[in-house]
Amino acid sequence: MTEAKGGRSAQLKHTGLRPGWTTGACATAATTAAYTALLTGEFPDPVTITLPKGQTPSFALAVESLDGESATAGVVKDAGDDPDVTHGALVRSTVRRLPAGSGVVFRAGDGVGTVTRPGLPLPVGEPAVNPVPREMMREHVARVAAEHGGGGDVEITLSIDHGEEIARSTWNPRLGILGGLSVLGTTGIVVPYSCSAWIDSIRRGVDVARAAGRTHVAGCTGSTSEKTVVREYGLPEDALLDMGDFAGAVLKYIRRHPVDRLTICGGFAKLSKLAAGHLDLHSARSQVDKSFLAELARGAGASTSLVDEITHANTGLAALHLATAAGIPLGDLVASAARDESLTVLRGAPVAVDVLCIDRAGTVVGRS
Repeated sequence: MTEAKGGRSAQLKHTGLRPGWTTGACATAATTAAYTALLTGEFPDPVTITLPKGQTPSFALAVESLDGESATAGVVKDAGDDPDVTHGALVRSTVRRLPAGSGVVFRAGDGVGTVTRPGLPLPVGEPAVNPVPREMMREHVARVAAEHGGGGDVEITLSIDHGEEIARSTWNPRLGILGGLSVLGTTGIVVPYSCSAWIDSIRRGVDVARAAGRTHVAGCTGSTSEKTVVREYGLPEDALLDMGDFAGAVLKYIRRHPVDRLTICGGFAKLSKLAAGHLDLHSARSQVDKSFLAELARGAGASTSLVDEITHANTGLAALHLATAAGIPLGDLVASAARDESLTVLRGAPVAVDVLCIDRAGTVVGRS
């Protein structure tokens, strides 16, 4: 075990990477400490909570404030070795007594967003505190109430310092979560480089687009491909899915939650990986297969010498330039193969698919 800022965590086996804690776990710890202080006059520090899978991490308090009718505690989020934009953020919970029978009520304080569009797992107007963290906080409020003689009827106002600013680098504005960050987490633990948060954002993006009545959405690998899709089709922001490298995540979720039309847009080299059957397009997990590109070119009539040049090209774009100079539409061939692979993953779902391959400037170099 290693001591982590804000809580105890274990090293991940085989990776040497240290896991961290979700905003939901931090909010639960802060809420538990605040409600305990409200009932007893003393803040437990460190405060220990129980996560959904039974782990019992302890969190040091960075903020304590008690005024009789309410108490506030704060925990600094430690995301471990994951490149989480909320690492180091101060998560605060203010707990206030409510009349008997009120239950547990959640409010969004500074830096916590509010849901403004349908399609998310929370109603419009609710604080962006996801269902599992809500349940964790309810359970811990009930435990503290049982231990210290409280009624368990409280208002929990969550805030995250600088949360509105941090949220600009997340999906929240596009999903219609305005004013700050979401309080997230299904296990309480952040697994470094698990990519689960990104994939969850893709799913929520599809949900929001469907709820808004969008029949055409686009999975884009980056900002340049987003601009290309807007230029080509005039799609609104809530129809754009920040796919990144996770083509498989988009296709598998849309297979279960269909839309009429899906456009996939990305760089030629990256989409050549999809064309070759890779669903994770990250450079650490899949590589551009120049032999595959050479075979596509051969099938379109490329000479033996050109096939050899493409096979030994330095990059995917270099292979494209060689083919283009020889009149071989390699961009279109890759787009077509990527479309075929996408339809294979969709397994007959009622979704029309088109693919746009672009260069670094956003010029379309292949389409299907």
